[in-house]
Amino acid sequence: MEKAVLFWSAGKDSAMALQRLKQNPQFEIIGLVSTLNSEFKRISMHGIAEKVLDRQAEQLGFPIIKMWVSNQPDNYSYEEVFLKTCTQLIEMGVDTLVFGDFFLEDLRIYREDLASRAGLKTYFPLWKSSSIELQKELSDGGFEAITCCVQSDKLGMDWIGKQLNSDFFRKLPQGIDPFGENGEFHTFCYNGPVFRKPVAYETGEIVFRPLQIKQTDGEEDAGFLYLDIT
Repeated sequence: MEKAVLFWSAGKDSAMALQRLKQNPQFEIIGLVSTLNSEFKRISMHGIAEKVLDRQAEQLGFPIIKMWVSNQPDNYSYEEVFLKTCTQLIEMGVDTLVFGDFFLEDLRIYREDLASRAGLKTYFPLWKSSSIELQKELSDGGFEAITCCVQSDKLGMDWIGKQLNSDFFRKLPQGIDPFGENGEFHTFCYNGPVFRKPVAYETGEIVFRPLQIKQTDGEEDAGFLYLDIT
């Protein structure tokens, strides 16, 4: 049996990947790995606070290995931290890194290359699942999640803090990936079959963070809207 850790983002993809991983007798789950921003003490991209992540981990029943990166790290510094974390995981007996990606080929290749450099294997339990299949699995499986981050120029304020349900998917604008795989939105998963009990949370202010690129005249400011979840 292979010993595995799942890279946990706090969102729906991670939760559904964990469910499939738990159902696979090939793996023993050692724990979860989360990438956090050392400046804001929040999960990278999703913006979920460390204390909320800790509450998730308590209800999931797995230890969390926290991988701290600088704010907007370059590839070299990120990879340095990643490989250092992998050394720690190997010392724990880990064989395999598990990710919730399901169709971005370049991202998969990047993850596989990094893992290979560390001497570890990879597994993608959601790989090549269709968005329709995943939507059905989300609703039928009892997973509950809300949007915690959206791209401001693709979705906007009306889409932050929304429950992922049939109405949400039906109303998504044309051109938006139904599961946000291109980064249009990120989610916070607080309930589902992988949790012992629903994760308690409250929502607060919405914060806009612009992209570090200059917009041309007439273009809407690009950036991310983050919902503060406590």
